[in-house]
Amino acid sequence: MAACRPLRVPDPQLYHTLVWLDYRLAALFTLGLPLVLVLWAALRRERALQRLLAIYWKVASLLLIAVLLLTDNRPLGYLVALLAQLLVVVCLWFWVDLNEELADLPPWRPLPFVVRAWRWGVSVFAGLGAGLSAFALRCLHGDLSRPFCHAWLEAPDDLHGGAARVFGFLFGGTWSGAIAAFVGYVALVGYGVGLLQWALVRLPRQGRVAGGF
Repeated sequence: MAACRPLRVPDPQLYHTLVWLDYRLAALFTLGLPLVLVLWAALRRERALQRLLAIYWKVASLLLIAVLLLTDNRPLGYLVALLAQLLVVVCLWFWVDLNEELADLPPWRPLPFVVRAWRWGVSVFAGLGAGLSAFALRCLHGDLSRPFCHAWLEAPDDLHGGAARVFGFLFGGTWSGAIAAFVGYVALVGYGVGLLQWALVRLPRQGRVAGGF
């Protein structure tokens, strides 16, 4: 039997470009479009779409936790980012009742059509992003200054700089990387407790039904 070979990483410059593309597309697919859709669904009073998007925002909050951890160069952020993208895909397709309700909506109506297109688009994007994040798992126990590790830290650092200026202007305080990481760890613990409670209590009782998630 052939020995297992380690996961080969692409050229550092290419990988850096792909990571920045991933961050930019994430701003569109995981933040901008779903924000527009949740407001649109609320205006149209589409209950099934509102429930799907509400679940999405709960799960996608793990992406923000990953950014908070990476802001302070915490290696756990790489793993959280990978898990977040996988969970986003799962949460969009897991629910039997919502899948049935979405299938019953007229496909020619603008809102259901856009939601369906977004759901497929964000699933493909998150799947590809998860594959890209998998290369960074070697950073969990390595030197974060390496090009493949540092590529994931640049965007959170830039975002942190802007957030620190806004925080200082509004509150007169200091928003540091250590504070961001602390908030990220606290949020991650709360997220984990909520996910375990759902998986151990609600899922066995309700099955793949979105009610109560």
